[in-house]
Amino acid sequence: MIVRDIMHSGVRVINHQLSVEQAAKMMEQGDFGSIPVEKNDKMIGMLTDRDIVIRVVAAGKNPKLTKVSECMSRGINWCFDDDDLETVARKMKENKQRRLPVVNRQKRLVGMISLAEITNLREQPRIAQEVLSQVTH
Repeated sequence: MIVRDIMHSGVRVINHQLSVEQAAKMMEQGDFGSIPVEKNDKMIGMLTDRDIVIRVVAAGKNPKLTKVSECMSRGINWCFDDDDLETVARKMKENKQRRLPVVNRQKRLVGMISLAEITNLREQPRIAQEVLSQVTH
């Protein structure tokens, strides 16, 4: 099985210059807990709901004035849409990531794959259990 068969398409990105408040509203409207951050049409990091809570709210920063680039997790791991599920599961386990952006061979963002999509696979229970046990610790 390959990633494009189970990924969630229609992923949004957020510009690194936007405010954390704008990011939080986008995340709330889209009902997602993380969003890729872009600069000059390239992914440069991920912003998670945890990043917002720890690096903005707990630090006493103003979400209206704090830019996404100030609190995002820098760097980004991703996978190709034609990668096999074993490869992606290994990458998620090694990096303890719950979500990975999915790009095509032209490196254009085409979707996201999450722990939820993998754990919902009835055909691949071993892969789902391995990823779940490593990522949630």
